Amino acid sequence: MDSLKSIFNRKPRGVGIELTPERVNLARLKRQGTALKLESLASVELAEGIYEEGQILDSAAVADAIQTVLAESKLKVKQATTAIPGRAITRVIPVPAELDDDELREMVLNQEASLYLPFPREEADVDYQKLGYFVDEDGIEKVQVLLVAVRKDLTDPYIEVFQQAGLMLNVLETSSFALIRTIREQLRQFTPQEAAAVVDIEFENTEISIVVDGVPHFSRTVPIGTFQIQSALSRAMNLPPSRNTELLQGMTVPVQSMDTVGAPQMGGGSNPGTTAMLRVLGELSDELRRSIDFYLNQGEDMEVAQLLLAGPGASIGQLDEFLAQRLSLPASQIDPISALSLEVDEEIPEAQRAGLATVIGLGLREV
Repeated sequence: MDSLKSIFNRKPRGVGIELTPERVNLARLKRQGTALKLESLASVELAEGIYEEGQILDSAAVADAIQTVLAESKLKVKQATTAIPGRAITRVIPVPAELDDDELREMVLNQEASLYLPFPREEADVDYQKLGYFVDEDGIEKVQVLLVAVRKDLTDPYIEVFQQAGLMLNVLETSSFALIRTIREQLRQFTPQEAAAVVDIEFENTEISIVVDGVPHFSRTVPIGTFQIQSALSRAMNLPPSRNTELLQGMTVPVQSMDTVGAPQMGGGSNPGTTAMLRVLGELSDELRRSIDFYLNQGEDMEVAQLLLAGPGASIGQLDEFLAQRLSLPASQIDPISALSLEVDEEIPEAQRAGLATVIGLGLREV
């Protein structure tokens, strides 16, 4: 069975679990009338070399961490939803509207998937979802279909590690889908001609997704994350290297006046740590600019209207203002607690909220 098959189907209620290189996060939400409540939120650290670049390197250690986070949250569940970061191929493709469901499934999963995948179809888990109908320039009615594919050698270890931990995966999706689910209402403010650039700054990488009408039309992974920013900071300040990036949460990016050419002045003062951090964040903003330009150059009549920042790196002070200045685009930090009007038993510090957007999106899947 294709493990991605259940992305768009309903299953018994479980829990959302996010695997990242430095920790395993868990979230469980429940509906209270019309409101949503964050019932459980827990996290355990992972040591170096257990999970890297979206790949499970030590399945026993990951399974152990999943069991530990479940024990900490005191939950008795048998099902879970999780996500693979950034390795999915997503395409929006038009197909004839007159196809029945079986014909559509055959056409999308086999014929169309083979055209869009850079590897053999049999090596991929593939799923799809109908988006909406439209009439093309020849007057033919068609339906837009979102195709999602991930290599089986990436998905299979996830299924196995959750089995080791005593959980069945209801859903294995991509982290960008989980994140988009969290901010669905926010994304509704944009017109069909306006795209949002969702920038998820994680530990090792930054996931860039250009989202139109709640659907990722372009995705790219850039190898700059909180660890690279922290490492540059530590080197400049002669501190020992560390996987703990809490130092970043206390940092603020200096936002200075624009010079006559329209680029921000990058002085950084006399603080070598700030200068080093600015250099890495400058590289990240350049990669963002390249990604946005590449998308806009595809010829679609679109504009990117806003940057939405998520992930642990989004909590760096004034990063939204820094990127807004560099890219001449409005930028704001995603706050999943506010975005979903979540009821919480204990107040969650604002600095931690952007880093919870993906795991809360996974938990939302299980409501």
